[in-house]
Amino acid sequence: MEFTHFNEQGRAKMVDVGHKTPTERYARAKSEVHMAIETLKAIVEGKVKKGDVLAVAQVAGIMAAKRTSDTIPMCHNIPLTNVDINFEIKDYGIDIFAEVKCTGTTGVEMEALNAVSVAALTVYDMAKAIDKRMTIANIQLLEKRGGKSGDFVR
Repeated sequence: MEFTHFNEQGRAKMVDVGHKTPTERYARAKSEVHMAIETLKAIVEGKVKKGDVLAVAQVAGIMAAKRTSDTIPMCHNIPLTNVDINFEIKDYGIDIFAEVKCTGTTGVEMEALNAVSVAALTVYDMAKAIDKRMTIANIQLLEKRGGKSGDFVR
């Protein structure tokens, strides 16, 4: 078995993507924040003391996608061309979706996953005074397009 992510000394290294031709890349990810109905109602009605939870979580998700390489060590710094964060209200809480695009030499899956993770953490942070029992669940890649490994749809 060959471990291409280790150098000769066995240390981790960044994958060299400099030889690759830039192509359009796309990824879509999802996370869920489960909460009490009272908490969900406060968020939807704009009654959370810290402010507009979904607006702040949306900005946090966009910022997270743009800064992924700052927190995940082997990620490349990618010039993103689009980040979109959306929410769906469910009976158990909120589903958070991120769509991320770039034209580059490596994919944007980690950026989409980071975006939904940080957006979910932001929802938790802003509403934790109401509901400390909230849970963040099912962080997952839903779809990716572009690159050598081809397309993926969950």
